[in-house]
Amino acid sequence: MNNSRFISDFSRYPAAVLLVDDQPMVAEAVRRMLVGESNISFFYCDDPAQAIKTAIDVSPTVILQDLVMPDIDGIMLVKFFRSHPSTRNIPMIVLSTKEDPKLKAEAFAVGANDYLIKLPDKAELIARIRYHSRAYLNLCLAEERATQLALANEQISKLNARLKRENLRLSTELDVARKIQAMILPKSDELKELKKLDIDGFMEPASEVGGDYYDVWQNNGVLHLSIGDVTGHGLESGLLMLMVQTAVRAISAVDVSDPIAFLQALNKVIYDNTRRINSDRNLSFILLSYKNNQLTITGQHESVILLKHTGEIELIDSIDLGFPLGLEADIQPFIHTVSAPFESGDTIVLYTDGIVEAENSKKEHYGLERLCMQLKENAYKPAQEIRKAIIKDLKAHIGKQRIYDDITLLVIKHP
Repeated sequence: MNNSRFISDFSRYPAAVLLVDDQPMVAEAVRRMLVGESNISFFYCDDPAQAIKTAIDVSPTVILQDLVMPDIDGIMLVKFFRSHPSTRNIPMIVLSTKEDPKLKAEAFAVGANDYLIKLPDKAELIARIRYHSRAYLNLCLAEERATQLALANEQISKLNARLKRENLRLSTELDVARKIQAMILPKSDELKELKKLDIDGFMEPASEVGGDYYDVWQNNGVLHLSIGDVTGHGLESGLLMLMVQTAVRAISAVDVSDPIAFLQALNKVIYDNTRRINSDRNLSFILLSYKNNQLTITGQHESVILLKHTGEIELIDSIDLGFPLGLEADIQPFIHTVSAPFESGDTIVLYTDGIVEAENSKKEHYGLERLCMQLKENAYKPAQEIRKAIIKDLKAHIGKQRIYDDITLLVIKHP
């Protein structure tokens, strides 16, 4: 049976008729009327005291009941049927030997659905049985559907409550990860201790945890600056970013001074760890080393912006200086270095693609040209003020648009 819709043609479906009457002759007459009728089954109970038990056993779709019986008042029996949870909704057709408006009204008042003079015409009886059975079956289907919906709603409510708890837990964990990530970025007081250069950095994740990275440290008289961009966003990218920061500091601590060896060692750590956690993430990464007014640049990332004290901007392309970290076990053949003078009054800007590819409401990118223009307009300011000016202009460009990628900026100014 298709329970997904109400039944319109009940003759296709079975009906069960229970007759409650103390006269076997009446029962036989009704049985003969129904015999041979498609999908109608007949049950008989001659003991009114057993009527409800019989109804529970046979599950009728219609009850035919005599109103005049010697052992029990017919109206009282209707009340019994209507008061019992198993029979309260089954349609009841009461039978009487006479047309009595008062008796009919009383029967309807206590819950009867129909009233027939016995013995009724065969065609009329069958029509009434089919009509009331169809109504009852539709009611059962509606109740079943309502029960199913109630159970589904209960399950949905439980699922929503569970999701709410999980979201709260995940939000808490992401907040902790975000705080850890912020804690390992260079602090402003650390940058101020680097007397050789004026440095300021900024990082804002697109989600709770970002995949961008930058760091500044000093080792054996050489000042190192690095910036990276992990593919993707969220917790997995943030985890890889933390791996990079830890590995960079560990490799530096064992005094790997050669930049090519440094990147090869860093790549090996990232490659092994991403395979261990079954991650397909990788990152672009560039390393700048400064000593005696000279820069050494290694690794593949966005172009390095070098604003000379003369006002000329030089873009140092890093595409041929390295390879994404974590993709291959051995990237040494792809790693190269380039040197450039970095003198008093010069400024370097390192950034991730979240800046140049940031979109406004018209889907227009912020772009490298606008970034360079902001750098030139604010070149006379300290590194922190340059950084603030660029970020302010970037936010003005984005407006109310959603930020789709992490935003990271590092400004290095030679005093």
